[in-house]
Amino acid sequence: MNLFNKLIAVSLPIVPKSIVRKVSARYIAGDTLADAVRVVRALNAEGAMATVDVLGEYIHSLEEATKNTKYCCEVLLTIEREMIDSNLSIKLTSLGLAIDPSACERNVRTILETARDHGNIFVRFDMENSPYTTLTVDLYDKLRKEFHIGVVLQAYMRRTKSDIERLISGGTTNIRLCKGIYIESEEIAFKSGNEIRDNFLRCLEYALANNVYVGIATHDAMLIEEAKELINSIGLSKDKYEFQMLLGVTEQMRRQLIKEDFRLRVYVPFGADWYGYSVRRLKENPSIAGHIVKAMFTGRT
Repeated sequence: MNLFNKLIAVSLPIVPKSIVRKVSARYIAGDTLADAVRVVRALNAEGAMATVDVLGEYIHSLEEATKNTKYCCEVLLTIEREMIDSNLSIKLTSLGLAIDPSACERNVRTILETARDHGNIFVRFDMENSPYTTLTVDLYDKLRKEFHIGVVLQAYMRRTKSDIERLISGGTTNIRLCKGIYIESEEIAFKSGNEIRDNFLRCLEYALANNVYVGIATHDAMLIEEAKELINSIGLSKDKYEFQMLLGVTEQMRRQLIKEDFRLRVYVPFGADWYGYSVRRLKENPSIAGHIVKAMFTGRT
């Protein structure tokens, strides 16, 4: 990552929202559920599965959490009605976790009961920053024997292998393993790229060797090749794991994995609350800084 890209990445808060919107459009299906359905259909036609995420984790009231709960249920009903190959990802703070954990659990149960009653659609608990890690893992652990659910774990967190061990000890589990994106202290998170990659592979090997279904969520070509070698060495059939990628990122690599007959799922975010997600994605990928500058000076991306 060169200095210019770093400077653009840290300057994002002062970049006009209209510019961020233009550049981030490739990463977000659109504002509406109809937009998400359209994008998922296109991905399904390509041979990819999807997971839909309603953007909007930054809430300030339980009324907003209730509104988000109803919308997630609407997404589930739409997935069933439209017969698209997708599951649902939810952020627990959008459902009230930071305001009232008990209310959040009630909201989550409402969503999971809807998912169970309408096609038994799989629901994934997204992982957020460290104040919510334990709360998220605990709620997943509490509900996983009742519902068809999974959780995200982040390889840059030092605790992740212990979390996997704990979940394995409690029975069948399903995780999405990603590197992690939130800014955390060195006390609780690995900082160097090599450390994060090493821990990703340690966690992946341990999980796969212990019959955990893993969504291998990475765009890192080296990690993907290492994961393939690990899968071959264990002798896993292709229904025991899947690769996962973000909408709009490394699309050629995505298509190559599909061509090789790997299960591949694309994370499809949508919604009016696109800005926070966009800024995190752009900070994670400073190499696209040139697109921001181009948009600022030419009006094109």
